[in-house]
Amino acid sequence: MSAPELAGSTAVVTGGASGIGLATARLLSARGARVACLDLEPDGVPDPLIGIRADVSDDDAVRTAVEQAARLLGGIDILVNNAGIGAQGTIEDNPDDEWRRVFDVNVFGIVRTTRAALPHLRRSSHAAIVNTCSIAATAGLPDRALYSATKGAVLSLTRATAADLVHDGIRVNCVNPGTADTPWIARLLDRADDPEAERAALTARQPLGRLVTADEVAAAIAYLASPLSGSTTGTDLAVDGGMSGLRVRPPSPASLPEFPQQRR
Repeated sequence: MSAPELAGSTAVVTGGASGIGLATARLLSARGARVACLDLEPDGVPDPLIGIRADVSDDDAVRTAVEQAARLLGGIDILVNNAGIGAQGTIEDNPDDEWRRVFDVNVFGIVRTTRAALPHLRRSSHAAIVNTCSIAATAGLPDRALYSATKGAVLSLTRATAADLVHDGIRVNCVNPGTADTPWIARLLDRADDPEAERAALTARQPLGRLVTADEVAAAIAYLASPLSGSTTGTDLAVDGGMSGLRVRPPSPASLPEFPQQRR
């Protein structure tokens, strides 16, 4: 029986205590990696994952947390930059302070964590960085001007960093989830005037007719992080139910196919 594909590897996942980050950390661990989850609230991270408190908007905190992770893991082979926050509104709606705050987490947070991890990644024989981007980077979505701007920056940053690090043997890619069924989306729906109508609208814009699961995004991240994708760098992988590439007629409810649901 062959060893798991990530046996002996080490990984750091930011925003790893819930949602896509936790699903990713669990999957990387199941495939043989030792995993540290950096998060504002890491106390609920289950064994064998290692929870480390970190705020990606604080450079000193990031450097301290990354060094702690590298020490506990014995190095860093994989970095998953998943920490992020959302924002709603058109270009008129969000004040300057909110623009700065969301960019500080979603974009500068990736810069800080990657910068801190690079000395360790350069010592790895199979280093990989995977950034959690979004369909918002490639499609114009209503009421998401600020969020989309940050994710557009993440996409460009991914490609530029991949070019800078290719000769160091470090691959850099990103995943572009569609609307995923995560705690953040649950909170968004709770604030809506009509949560059921809002969920129906979010579901309807994805051709598969359902929200993306955190496990599906995690599977894409795990692939890009693994040696199985050794010739893939500077790439964005859509996990969006066909939203980015398909233009289909709306089906009648009775004609929707039954797709197997993955456990969240």
